[in-house]
Amino acid sequence: MNRHMQYLASQAAAGKLSRRDFLGKAAALGFTAVSANLLLSNAAQAAGPQKGGTLRMALQGGSTTDSLDPALTTNQVGLMLIRMWGEPLVELAPDGGIEGKVAESFEASADASVWTFKLRPGVMFSNGQAVTADDVVATMDRHSGEETKSGALGIMRGIKNVRADGDTVVFELDSPNADLPYLLSDYHLAIQPNGGKDDPAAAIGTGPYVLKDVNMGVRFVAEKNPHYWGDLGNADTLELVVINDNTARVAALQSGQVDLIDRVPPKTAKLVGRAPGVTVHSTAAAGHYVFIAHCNTAPFDNNDVRMALKYGINRQEMVDKILNGYGSIGNDTPINASYPLYTEFEQREYDPDKAMFHLKKSGHDGGILLRTSDNSFPGAPDAAALFQQSCASAGIKLDIKREPNDGYWSEVWNAQPFCTSYWGGRPTQDQMFSTAYKSDADWNDTRFFNEKFDQILVAARGELDTAKRTQMYADMSAILRDEGGLICPMFNDFVDATTDKIDGWVEGVKGQPLMNGYAPMKMWVKA
Repeated sequence: MNRHMQYLASQAAAGKLSRRDFLGKAAALGFTAVSANLLLSNAAQAAGPQKGGTLRMALQGGSTTDSLDPALTTNQVGLMLIRMWGEPLVELAPDGGIEGKVAESFEASADASVWTFKLRPGVMFSNGQAVTADDVVATMDRHSGEETKSGALGIMRGIKNVRADGDTVVFELDSPNADLPYLLSDYHLAIQPNGGKDDPAAAIGTGPYVLKDVNMGVRFVAEKNPHYWGDLGNADTLELVVINDNTARVAALQSGQVDLIDRVPPKTAKLVGRAPGVTVHSTAAAGHYVFIAHCNTAPFDNNDVRMALKYGINRQEMVDKILNGYGSIGNDTPINASYPLYTEFEQREYDPDKAMFHLKKSGHDGGILLRTSDNSFPGAPDAAALFQQSCASAGIKLDIKREPNDGYWSEVWNAQPFCTSYWGGRPTQDQMFSTAYKSDADWNDTRFFNEKFDQILVAARGELDTAKRTQMYADMSAILRDEGGLICPMFNDFVDATTDKIDGWVEGVKGQPLMNGYAPMKMWVKA
């Protein structure tokens, strides 16, 4: 039976059998949809990619206020564009390890306080200029300066000095950090000529494509980079359109206008997957849909108000009605079982009585304004309405303001004191905590300033005893859970979809949605 299934998979991979017919035959032979899709994915990879054509995608999250400067990238569209034209020193591998990009290898000192990265020979920028160690140093410098607004600032704070030494770059740290390569895989840290100091938004990098047509928040076209060193990029042209409306984005896929979309709404994902020629891909990960409150702004500067909101949210109801099975319950910490050093906590439950107790203790008796938008996460306005209803049972008056999709990530997120948002997660606890919760992180979107948390974070980086390090991360999660401004009701699966006009999808890739953002570069257009 397995041999017969392998034959059917090879026929489907070669385009001689439709995916729908293949899945039907697989079901008849007793194979689950998951195992059949995995077999088909393996067969497609074994057959090898096809070159040429135009791969078209529609993504959510972009707006006209976005920037091509990787330091300022805040959404999925920006991440995808960086993947097209740029690369960091190293990148998260599909299995969760680290693989070289601009750097071909790296090594650490015995105490992990000094790291040396050897640059890959012959790598050139898309403008034909050779990449040098000085370009890497300048890139790191631009993301760590006092005036920077880089999303990688929290990561760079722990680096004391970066210097060029021939074809290597040496990182000297304030304290040991065994996770430095993971931190340097951050997509903001794309290597640019002179670090991007001359023109940070020029989109000149070492990636497989060059942006040819840019209409911020609307449409982008990229063509193959003639100076690219690697093997990514099967299509001749990539076309990315921004469609923030969920219904319109799904319709573009089903009508054949695009071949790939992200953020399929969980409530319609099963229906979308039944459409002819469409496959929905669900990947469990560290992404989470959240409500974020600024801990330094009234009334959220009172922890009892924050605790009232945490007890006033019905997490299970939200997972059931918003995620529809494509995710799991959250516990007011950004860390879940996707992380290697995870510690499970007693689940915080919906408790109107405790919420009412904390609200009364806080002394706050007015309304609380929550801002939301479809652009923050799929179903966010509906999630806000559920939150409003559950809070009402606890005597909390939650007012909702629906903000425009365009400009949400520049005008609302990390600017207004209480709003809906999402995080795609990070490869390690240190990177997640450093990016969003360390006091001096530019993306500290809950304005969480906790000296004890910062001290443990720094100490954990150099702790080589796994048990002790695990406990330290548990302690940090507990601090966030009980004192932070993060209200995390749910961890979302990444739900993407493709048509049968393209192939090469790989299941279970770690990192961000769409195969860690590399799906358009690793997939191919069928002949």
